[in-house]
Amino acid sequence: MDLDVFFAGTGGSVPTARRGMPALLVRRGGDKLLFDCGEGTQRQLVRSVGLPEVDEVLLTHFHADHWLGLPGMLKTFDLRDRERPLTVRGPRGLRELMKVMQRAVYGRVRYELTIEEVEPGAEVRRDGYTLAAVGVEHRIPALAWVLWEDERPGEFDAAGLARDAEVRLLALTHVSTRYGGREIRDEARAVFERTVVPRDFDAIEIPFPERGEPHLVRFEEPVAR
Repeated sequence: MDLDVFFAGTGGSVPTARRGMPALLVRRGGDKLLFDCGEGTQRQLVRSVGLPEVDEVLLTHFHADHWLGLPGMLKTFDLRDRERPLTVRGPRGLRELMKVMQRAVYGRVRYELTIEEVEPGAEVRRDGYTLAAVGVEHRIPALAWVLWEDERPGEFDAAGLARDAEVRLLALTHVSTRYGGREIRDEARAVFERTVVPRDFDAIEIPFPERGEPHLVRFEEPVAR
């Protein structure tokens, strides 16, 4: 699989028995990108796919439910003798937040840790794709992150290009404790049929277009033997 999206936490504001705090792991080739890192994120990953050596953490904003799990994760990486560099990107104010966390919570780490504040419109080029920061309206500075795949050489299809310009699958997360998920899904499907509401530890597999459509893969709890 060239690209998949793993939902480590799909809740909002407070955790529930079924939903952890916001965290989204994108695995693109050999790159592992973590979007937001709510409270308990590393525990969620350990319980499911394992805690990977993520290459980047990309924060959307600084409400506590979107970053409170980051200090513990950074410390865990240090305790595991991490050697590869790690970059944390986010909106204005990230450096001050990280400075406070380092001083009061996780201390110094022995691996290379880069902190980068990103303005709306900024782009980060990677091998075969681009990460773009898009400004969004929120009560505090906030970003939406877009992953753009580079065009791949091959047969030109004028119909394929039109199809690929449309959204192929919509995944709704940050589900309030007021909802179970099904009613949100059904409401959205009345407007856009290909909508899913993932649970924690679910994944979306995204093949190349010629190999099929994106689809939701439900996580099955391991059975104790």
